[in-house]
Amino acid sequence: MRDKIKMVSTGLTKEGRKTGTFRTTTKNKRKTTEKLRKKYFDRLAFNTATGKTGMHVIFEEGKI
Repeated sequence: MRDKIKMVSTGLTKEGRKTGTFRTTTKNKRKTTEKLRKKYFDRLAFNTATGKTGMHVIFEEGKI
């Protein structure tokens, strides 16, 4: 059985607040019992190394 899940960004804006970016996907609950963590591109996340927005950050599973 595949359930819909929401992947929420861990990226931060320039002001230090969460970006609020999310993605939706499905996962097999029988085979994957732990929470998913995957790296995706977040266009609102602030990259301190370059001083620009947009970088790859970890997205964690959240409630839909």
